[in-house]
Amino acid sequence: MQDLVARMNAICDVQLFDTTWYVKDLRTGAEADRRGDVVLPSASTRKTSILMHALSKVHEGALRLDEPCTIEARLQEGVDSGTYQYMTPGCVIPLRDALVNMIITSDNVCTQIVLERLDRDALNAWCHRIGMKGMTHRVNFPPPGLPWDHPVEAVASTSARDQGVLLDRMVAGASDDAAAAFLGATPTLCRLGLDILSWQRLRNLIPSLLPQKAKVANKTGRGPRGRMDAGVVYKDDRPRFIISVYLDQVPDTLPDGLPGFTAAYATAGRLARACWDAMD
Repeated sequence: MQDLVARMNAICDVQLFDTTWYVKDLRTGAEADRRGDVVLPSASTRKTSILMHALSKVHEGALRLDEPCTIEARLQEGVDSGTYQYMTPGCVIPLRDALVNMIITSDNVCTQIVLERLDRDALNAWCHRIGMKGMTHRVNFPPPGLPWDHPVEAVASTSARDQGVLLDRMVAGASDDAAAAFLGATPTLCRLGLDILSWQRLRNLIPSLLPQKAKVANKTGRGPRGRMDAGVVYKDDRPRFIISVYLDQVPDTLPDGLPGFTAAYATAGRLARACWDAMD
């Protein structure tokens, strides 16, 4: 792990933006991080906790996966993520499909549908109870027109370690009743959560430099300040390692004229590849 940490830090040190990350080797249990407890804007990586809290409410009986949800015009206003902003209002989908689209296309119409069925205080309490110390859900929808240097407190916030903790608990819960119960769920629901993450369509961060068919259960994020991603990487169809990467204060344009987000994507990809190569 020491050599891997040195390689990962070397990748970060030459960038023009701040990078924090957390890694866990699921075979040995070894962990490492680069300022992994720093609280930053979560952007859409927050949706993994929304997903699992919603699944805990399914287990509780407060929600049903087959509950019909209507795509309303009011939910489409100001949305710039996902596909349901373009759908005809009045379309009805089950809650299960809203959860899926919230994750795999980061659909913010579906995110609002899910959040309107949850209590934000209860969601935050659930996150803190399971060990996500820096995770705070503040609004259902990010305020429009946020500047590049907006304060963390203007949006939902989290840390690289927070996301690692959640993913680690989901992996444990997928095969252990007690670990699943700690999340308020069952192994079946934890496996469903990981399956949904593995159907991710946005693969330009952690998965970008991995083999084409590598299984990754991840959730990306995009905000005015940067890019982020957190996921479980599999080898031989078994969870091999967890990695979360937050790339903050990414400039709009690099000195060579390319968009800053291209370097952010490349950095996340190289960090994940370094872990892939180090963990056989």
